Amino acid sequence: MRLHRLEIAAFGPYPRREVVDFDALGADGLFLLHGDTGAGKTTLLDAVAFALFGSVPGARGEVKRLRCDYADPDTATEVGLELTVQGHRLRVTRSPEYQRPKRSGEGFTTQKAKAALSWVGTAPSGQPVEGLVRIDEVANTVQRLLGMNAKQFFQVVLLPQGEFARFLRAETSEREQLLEQLFGTQRFADVERWFRETRAARHGEVDRLRQEVGTKVALVAQAAGVEVPESGADENWLAGVRADLHEAAEQAAETDELAKKARATAENELIRCRELAERVRRVGLATETLAELAGRRAERERWAAELDAARRAVPVAAAEEALAAAERRVERARQAEGTAARALADVDGAVGDESAGEDGVGTLQERVAAVREQAGGLARLVDEAAQQERDVARVSDIQRKRERAERLAGELAERTAALPDQVADAREQRETAVRAAERLAGLRARAAELDGLRRAMELLLPDKERAAADARSRLSRATDRHQAARETLLDVRQRRLAGMAAELAGKLVPGADCPVCGAAEHPRPAERVDEAVSETDEQAAEQAERAAGTERDNQTRAAHEADAAVGALREQLGERTPAGLAADLTEARGQLAEATELAETVPARTGRVRELETEAESARARQAELDRERATLGADHDALAELVRDRAERLAQARGGFPDVAARRAHLIALADALGELVSARGAVRDAENVHGESVAAVGVAAEKAGFAGVTPARAAVRSAADVRALEESLAELTNREAAARAVLAEPELFGVAADEEVPLTAAAEALATANREADVRNAEARHARRREREFTELSGRLGRSWAKLAPAEAGFAELVALTDAVNGRGQNARAMSLRSYVLAARLEQVAIAANRRLDRMSQGRYSFAHSAAAGARGTRGGLGLDVLDDYSGRRRPTKTLSGGESFLASLALALGLADVVAEETGGALLDTLFVDEGFGTLDAETLDLVMDTLDELRAGGRVVGLVSHVEELRQRIPVRLRVRKSRTGSRLELTAS
Repeated sequence: MRLHRLEIAAFGPYPRREVVDFDALGADGLFLLHGDTGAGKTTLLDAVAFALFGSVPGARGEVKRLRCDYADPDTATEVGLELTVQGHRLRVTRSPEYQRPKRSGEGFTTQKAKAALSWVGTAPSGQPVEGLVRIDEVANTVQRLLGMNAKQFFQVVLLPQGEFARFLRAETSEREQLLEQLFGTQRFADVERWFRETRAARHGEVDRLRQEVGTKVALVAQAAGVEVPESGADENWLAGVRADLHEAAEQAAETDELAKKARATAENELIRCRELAERVRRVGLATETLAELAGRRAERERWAAELDAARRAVPVAAAEEALAAAERRVERARQAEGTAARALADVDGAVGDESAGEDGVGTLQERVAAVREQAGGLARLVDEAAQQERDVARVSDIQRKRERAERLAGELAERTAALPDQVADAREQRETAVRAAERLAGLRARAAELDGLRRAMELLLPDKERAAADARSRLSRATDRHQAARETLLDVRQRRLAGMAAELAGKLVPGADCPVCGAAEHPRPAERVDEAVSETDEQAAEQAERAAGTERDNQTRAAHEADAAVGALREQLGERTPAGLAADLTEARGQLAEATELAETVPARTGRVRELETEAESARARQAELDRERATLGADHDALAELVRDRAERLAQARGGFPDVAARRAHLIALADALGELVSARGAVRDAENVHGESVAAVGVAAEKAGFAGVTPARAAVRSAADVRALEESLAELTNREAAARAVLAEPELFGVAADEEVPLTAAAEALATANREADVRNAEARHARRREREFTELSGRLGRSWAKLAPAEAGFAELVALTDAVNGRGQNARAMSLRSYVLAARLEQVAIAANRRLDRMSQGRYSFAHSAAAGARGTRGGLGLDVLDDYSGRRRPTKTLSGGESFLASLALALGLADVVAEETGGALLDTLFVDEGFGTLDAETLDLVMDTLDELRAGGRVVGLVSHVEELRQRIPVRLRVRKSRTGSRLELTAS
């Protein structure tokens, strides 16, 4: 960077326009800016800073009061700087915001800040040829070209009062910020940030994998019915659980098989007991019948004798009557048998008259017993059928809940899958609104600037143009007056010269020397003419000419200022037209309105982001809850469904072709009743047939032989038909009962059966019920164990795959954490220095080496800088420490212990070393001009010589060095000087050279 020309107007203590030609000042490479205290020397450096950055260094920049109090109200406060940077020559013009009196009425109005940048020559690539007029665009362009901001510029190029020693005494953090800005180490900060962000991202991924493993471990433990160990699950734990589950499944299978065998044994035992009980019952009944009949033998014999006598006594006709009666009895019995057979056929279509006719009473009785036993066996299954209906309803209910959970899980999965995109969209919308809010200030400034330009074009430009025309008119009249006064002066001088001899002759004194020829005699003095002009007349003409000239100069300056004001305003407006400016203003206001509307949505969009993030977290928790619910419902459904299927098989087998077990049992009971009726009917038929046979025999015997001794005995033996029938029936009943009982005892299956034998039927039934319950429980346990083993195998496989993903992820994350800590100055980083601090420490060490070359010479070998990498107090980062090594004592000293003159030497050497390193970093293109403001008054003559020698070296290297000081000795040493003169009406500049 090299400065060429600085123009200021109404700035600081300068009320009028002043120009500083740096090309002339820096021709020798070194110049001095001097003047009285408070005259405005530092203000010139402030003007350079304000032109470039819109601010001034130090405490003066905090006040923000830059307008000159002595300036004319119509003189605008303005600073213009022409410079070359990076091979491009440009001119920057700035005006601060200030208050000026209103042109009409009382009070003040605010003059807005303005800035303009124009190119002298060819514009750089990508830059508008017409230049820039927006304050932010000018600031960004200047900072980009210089490669440094205002603070860097003040620290490296412009060393103002009290500022150039700050870097020497700066704390580590402040020195770190400056070095980072100077040397562009942001890329190393980006590397640190990349490591931190990558670690955070990887941490989230590892956490996700860990949560996935934790969830799967919990599912495996839940499936296995065990607790997760406090030390954490691993392959050994998984293998142990797998072995336990397999062993449990094997044991459950063995127990289930044993229970099934026990149930079969109990069923067989119950069947055996029931069959034995039935045989004992039949033997008992037959034995009791025979015993009873044996006790009634005498009665039976008496009945037989009486009947025999009656039969023998009855004539043949009586025998025939008896035979007819017997035939009627047989018929009635057979009718009753047919009715019973038809009733049986109605109950069970499998049994008809044909089968009934084939089966005897004993066979039918056996069938009755078998059917009743079968109906009794179905009584327990009726209760099971009722339980089956309830369990089927429960299975349906669990299935509905399971399907509902599946549906909710699917809907939640779809919602969860959509949430990340919605969160990203919401964050992007929030960032758009935040960026719009950040742009508000620039857009407001842009709109205000365009509005100011519009008002300037509509109001100020016409006023300026009228003022410029008036000024040119006044200049023309003043020029005419000055020309007339000059012509009058020339005429007066001509006439005075013409009468000069007479004027001199009027002063001659006899005997006195002539002032022209020196003679004491005056033979022919000239005579005075009427048009002679005196010296007083000439002085009056000269005074009038000077006054007219001064007036012309004033009017010329006024005209130039008016034209300059018009030119500056036109330059500011550029080639804008009222319509184009109005369109730009409308566009700027539209952009401002749009950005304002977006900025107002920042809270709502931020809330939306939080709402979606909360919803995503709730969705994940609800997903886990649904997964647990689905697993529980699935297990319950499978177990109950399997129980229902097993029971359904038994019930289906038990109900046969009937709708249900109860219907079949009711049918069996009705069938048993119908068979019983048929048994009774067939017994009656058999008895009637026996009587009929006897009647037939009796008729034959009565015809041939009576067997009586006489009529009386025969008559005495006569009985009524009813009595005869009664005797016959009684005898027949006893005979039949005896025959039936003996037939029962003669059956082969009843051989060896005692009537008093004890049968454990109740115990066998209870044993079977117990065996059934035990078998059902053991079967359910076996199925549950097998299902648990299958689920465990599936879930453990998933867990193994998750472990296979987690292990390398954790190893990579651990390595990334170690690298991130090392890059950010923690962990195994022994120096506790971040990558950025390490690079800056290396740069500071280069600065110290470069500064030592000058400090060694200026301090005559006593002082040198020593870079320190030690950590600061209370664990603060190290690497940017800077001490002074005192060769006299051989010890390090803090820079804060240096005296005023020593601090000046050290800070000047450090600033020059810093400038050298920065120049080397940037190719030497930035720092062609250097200013040093004050500090020389603290040096003795010998040290001042050393400092001046150092500055001469800088000048010899092509730099232009400007010194700001009131030290008298510097005025004798530096030939090119710019003096600031102070007066009551403001300061002015004066260029001198010797």
